[in-house]
Amino acid sequence: MKYTGQTGRPFKVRYQEHLRDFKYNNNKSKFAQHLIDNKHAIGRMEDIMEIVHVTKKGKMMDTLEGLHIYKETKAGNQINDRLTVKENEIFETVIHQDPYRRHTAPQPPIS
Repeated sequence: MKYTGQTGRPFKVRYQEHLRDFKYNNNKSKFAQHLIDNKHAIGRMEDIMEIVHVTKKGKMMDTLEGLHIYKETKAGNQINDRLTVKENEIFETVIHQDPYRRHTAPQPPIS
């Protein structure tokens, strides 16, 4: 499962916030709450977080965040609030045209 979020702060600071919320069960971080609810351990920052895009805060970052939340929700991998994700023809087009997405060859029928 994935949680997608944006931050204008250093990654280490954001990780420490998630770690604090996990440790003290503050219920401020959706990510930390998922770990607590599902009895997961929290891993090292290098193992559990990745930078998907780097851009300035603003509309572009908001759009990229929305695209990744949409994409992971459609794939059933998202722990963000699924109720806020609505069909989006532009995101569908971007996902469909993504040259980096995994393509799997159709499997022949089993006889």
